[in-house]
Amino acid sequence: MPVAQTSAIPPRFAGADAASLPLYIIAEDELAAFLQGAGASHSAWLQASGFDASLGALRLLPGPGGISGAVAGLGSAKSRQRQRFGLARAASALPEGTVWHFATELPDDLAAEAALAWLLAAYRFDRYRPGKKPADPARLKAPANIDAPRIEAMVAGECLTRDLINTPARDMGPDQLEAAFRELAAAHGAHVKVITGEDLISQNFPLIHAVGQASPRAPRLLDLHWGNQGPRLTLVGKGVCFDTGGLDIKPANGMLLMKKDMGGAATTMGLAKMIMALNLPIRLRLLVPAVENVIAGNAQKPKDIVTSRKGLTVEINDTDAEGRLVLADALALATEEETDLLISMATLTGAARIAVGPDLAPYWAQDDATALALERGAKSGFDPVWRMPFHTPYEPVIEPGIADLDNAPGFGFAGAITAALFLRRFADHPRYMHFDIYGHTPTDAPARPKGGAGQGARAILNALPDMLGL
Repeated sequence: MPVAQTSAIPPRFAGADAASLPLYIIAEDELAAFLQGAGASHSAWLQASGFDASLGALRLLPGPGGISGAVAGLGSAKSRQRQRFGLARAASALPEGTVWHFATELPDDLAAEAALAWLLAAYRFDRYRPGKKPADPARLKAPANIDAPRIEAMVAGECLTRDLINTPARDMGPDQLEAAFRELAAAHGAHVKVITGEDLISQNFPLIHAVGQASPRAPRLLDLHWGNQGPRLTLVGKGVCFDTGGLDIKPANGMLLMKKDMGGAATTMGLAKMIMALNLPIRLRLLVPAVENVIAGNAQKPKDIVTSRKGLTVEINDTDAEGRLVLADALALATEEETDLLISMATLTGAARIAVGPDLAPYWAQDDATALALERGAKSGFDPVWRMPFHTPYEPVIEPGIADLDNAPGFGFAGAITAALFLRRFADHPRYMHFDIYGHTPTDAPARPKGGAGQGARAILNALPDMLGL
């Protein structure tokens, strides 16, 4: 079994006893008052250097022995609404190897956002640059008014997600994803079962097998159980490690980001890591169908009809609409075991990106109470989501006539919604949620470097107490 390889140890807060420098965090409307009390030399320096307290602006403060502290801009309420994690720009500009504490008392929500942003900004993916000098980013002592272990767990889960997505398909095929899955389980005492290759046929996972059968790296279903008391949560993550589109092949530029097509698996694995690290009182199940959608003589063909695990027949009208196929069998399995909440996550449709762009995670929810809980969790986790409808009048669109379901209806509209409706046919559960995420930051942003990104995991984590009555 190939060994999963991830990046460095996730960033953590500095120890409480570490010697540290003060970091003053000043909003634009507080700058004049701060300058009055900063002392003549510091006030003159800040004014001469043009410090305006804009969001993420930074100035080091000189002292007799070198640096005596720093001042970071908190901007305005409007600027903070326009840019999440803006203070991370200041944290990233601090000298390497230094340790800091917030010398300004921030409200709980701002302190939590700033601390989370600081750790997320310290993430590096240097696996393929072995000669590069290891970074030693500035460290932060945890503010007293945050839940430091929870934030560290969020960061560790997000770093796992980023590492998995950032790794090229050559080194993150179904076999390596299984290795990472087993590594995650072993770290937290979880139980794992894996069904591989032709055993998928004998154990009735025909859609997973059909999508992955052309790859020399065999398709498989990864199944993790953790926890023995409390309500049950089942997560299902799409693990298409690379997607050529199959015989309905993508153009070359359409494949450039397809190493991220296992972003649903990576995000659910990151969320599972958060849950297990915090030892939440739940019973967790995580299902990941791990495949490559490639081209060979035995690849599934357009107009093939495959009978799913649930017994519904599916006409394959586009071999590039494969994610919903592998999720369908996994969701059918998920509903065969009692669960209180069922959530699927996938990099599923381009239509979702057209609808909400790369920064929002669109989701579908069967009941309003669960959706409201998620919205609250998204706000406190600084993890934006947007609810989309299970619009039942579109159901006929996914019924081709020759089979029960069509995996790629030629409707021409509402592609993300019809994909969600397709999945709902297999997720026969009153509290089913589906996320159609992007899993990638297209350009560098504060605390979010260009590359792999988790979406929705922190929102779900924060919503679990309300969703499951913890």
